[in-house]
Amino acid sequence: MPHLTNKKDQSKEGKKGASSLKKRVGVVGLGYVGLPVAVGFSKKYEVVGYDISSSRVDALNLGHDATGELTAEQLKDAAIDFTADPEKLGACHLIVVAVPTPITSSNEPDLTHLKEVSRSIGKVLSKGAIIVYESTVYPGATEEVCIPILEEVSGRTAGKDFFVGYSPERINPGDQEHTFTSINKIVAAQDEKTLETIHAYYQSVIEADVFKASSLKVAEAAKIIENTQRDINIALMNEIAMIFKELEIDTFEALEAAGTKWNFLPFFPGLVGGHCIGVDPYYLIYKAKAAGYQPHFLTAAREVNDCMPEYIVKSLLEEVVLQKLDTRDLTVSVLGVTFKQNIPDIRNSKAFEIVEILQNLGIRVQVCDPHVRIGQFKEGNEIDLRKLDELDKADAVIFAVPHQAFTDLPEKYFSGLLKNESGIIMDIKGALTQSTVGKDVKLWKL
Repeated sequence: MPHLTNKKDQSKEGKKGASSLKKRVGVVGLGYVGLPVAVGFSKKYEVVGYDISSSRVDALNLGHDATGELTAEQLKDAAIDFTADPEKLGACHLIVVAVPTPITSSNEPDLTHLKEVSRSIGKVLSKGAIIVYESTVYPGATEEVCIPILEEVSGRTAGKDFFVGYSPERINPGDQEHTFTSINKIVAAQDEKTLETIHAYYQSVIEADVFKASSLKVAEAAKIIENTQRDINIALMNEIAMIFKELEIDTFEALEAAGTKWNFLPFFPGLVGGHCIGVDPYYLIYKAKAAGYQPHFLTAAREVNDCMPEYIVKSLLEEVVLQKLDTRDLTVSVLGVTFKQNIPDIRNSKAFEIVEILQNLGIRVQVCDPHVRIGQFKEGNEIDLRKLDELDKADAVIFAVPHQAFTDLPEKYFSGLLKNESGIIMDIKGALTQSTVGKDVKLWKL
């Protein structure tokens, strides 16, 4: 790998390069990605943390991180200048952009935030500054969308008056092992000199390797590949699970057996939501279509994963009929509505989509999620959010998200949430066993 410097050599390069770097770094966007990046850079540099949300800034200044990724003590030690004033970015030599890049209702890229912050940066851009985008985009977006805005608003020329790089984010929310400073990073830039400077900045605060990509497009493409690969493999497992359900085969037992082969890849069926795996493939699909290519495989994988909430509800209703439960007086408890375990993020959550589908069918649904508060839901969403000990006995329990607060419970606890032994437990992640929940309980697994 010619672009990957030996870690030992990199450490020397990073320290040597860091000594000549200017001391102020700006980070734009203080969410799941931007905040850990800001804290990481604060170990060596003065950091200006900018967010458009003044309430978010106020909370961080008070030592409260709503994402739950950082403690009050960590925020205090970081000594970051949290601000909602973009003018402060004008004094920064390096500006890292980490804002959301969601999709529209028609599953096309929504670059609204990226365009807005590019305009804000352009207004205060100082000569010689370097802007590094970390937000996930389709290959070519940095050069086709961001740089033209920076040039137009600033009146300066990229590659001459200011410089642009790209470093795809790899933050894994809720993961305390793979953090900003401990995971391998990719960096890219418009030219070799800027690439070396960006590399020196990142290597000075990152303990892992920093890979130098050959171009901005290659770095952008790498990020898309990472999440698209996972999306496709999970879609494969989901389709296999649906097939095996018809063949009366336990999917997780089959995967355990298959896993004894030395080169078998350990992917499992489940819900694919959130702001990365469930979104990023659509960016590549969009760009492929724009280039005149119809990506059938990627599109099919997205369709499989997007249909899982409907499949789970359909399966529940089939079990309700088989168990001869009264559909007119049905209560369903859903455990977990975030897009993944142990975090409070409900964006693009397929577990929450299950709740919405059930409610639209007129079924009474009660939700338990220790990481979520009622204020996170959009106005108009009537969610019956309860603590575990507040749940009414239900006809069916959907174990949707394996938060540690749930997996730490004894398995017998789950059958205790049912009205009677003929109830239904839907275990989406395969965490429960029939022998423990009770032989008369209908245990449904993907």
